[in-house]
Amino acid sequence: ELNKVIPFDDNYSHLEGNSAAHIKASIIGSSVSVPVKNNNLLLGTWQGICFCEFDGPRRRKFYVKIM
Repeated sequence: ELNKVIPFDDNYSHLEGNSAAHIKASIIGSSVSVPVKNNNLLLGTWQGICFCEFDGPRRRKFYVKIM
């Protein structure tokens, strides 16, 4: 579990209170590119897209850009 490897309450040098969230976001990543064909996402059988909130809960907006 990610919270065991990167605990929220630890002695981080970054003192804003969200150091663990920054580290988790760096490991997981912040964007994904997925091909689309005939208005459908081309995901594999066991693939999916997840939104991970490491610095919340809070209201968020996310955007989808189709190129």
